[in-house]
Amino acid sequence: MSETNPIRNVSDTALWVAIFRAIESERPDAIFVDPYARRLGGERGEAIVKAMPGGERAAWPMVVRTAVMDEIVLRCVREGAATVLNLAAGLDARPYRLDLPPNLRWLHVDLPDMVEYFRSRMTGETPRCALEFIAADLREPDARREVFTRAAAHGPVLAITEGLLIYLEAEQVAELADDLSRYAQARWWLTDLASPLLLKFLARRWQPKLQEGNAPFKFGPAEGTAFFAPHGWREVEFRSSWLESWRLKRTMRGAWLWRILGMLQSKRQQRAGERMSGIVLFASDC
Repeated sequence: MSETNPIRNVSDTALWVAIFRAIESERPDAIFVDPYARRLGGERGEAIVKAMPGGERAAWPMVVRTAVMDEIVLRCVREGAATVLNLAAGLDARPYRLDLPPNLRWLHVDLPDMVEYFRSRMTGETPRCALEFIAADLREPDARREVFTRAAAHGPVLAITEGLLIYLEAEQVAELADDLSRYAQARWWLTDLASPLLLKFLARRWQPKLQEGNAPFKFGPAEGTAFFAPHGWREVEFRSSWLESWRLKRTMRGAWLWRILGMLQSKRQQRAGERMSGIVLFASDC
């Protein structure tokens, strides 16, 4: 970590995103409220926001992702999810802030240091559902499969990988997809997904600082959601970050100009732009 870059590793990006959630929550017209976000992000999270290009203006995709995932999580719970398997959960306070049934089982899984940090910051708070903390390194196959088997004991399972896949190699994502199907027996999988176009854009903007902090962006499959089909997963819902930003009124600066320029593109180019980044709900074919 340099003096100009407070990001030390991938886990520190959770602090960054927590501050973005805090900024949204403190707006008078907030589209969600996370009363714990400022506390969880802390001083380092604020320093990361200041150090990254765009600063607070870069919050919109994280805000959109949070809001859309909130909607989908609540819907899956209404449709029968009994266990939520939240992988690389970071500083996700959904078990505390969403209107969840008390009998819902929520597994908060992350590296030991992150779980300890989260729990220490949430001391005295009461979750709305049956929350279990699991300290595990998901890069280790045996540890990962043990956690997934534990989740499968009380299904149906909704798996969440918010903000995780982009930091993995394609081979790691494929192994994760296989194990979610085979060992977790997950019915649904909720994630965000980047494209090569997004990775190319972010390479100019954020990648230098992320690379320096050992947290480079890696995964953005050219085949999009079709990447997951050989591993037993089919797309049932794709929410374009761009289109959702207009619906939620959380667009990027200058979005109106990009919208006009988009109208001059071919249908194929427009479609590619809409799927540049999104939130995806997969269903298992098993």
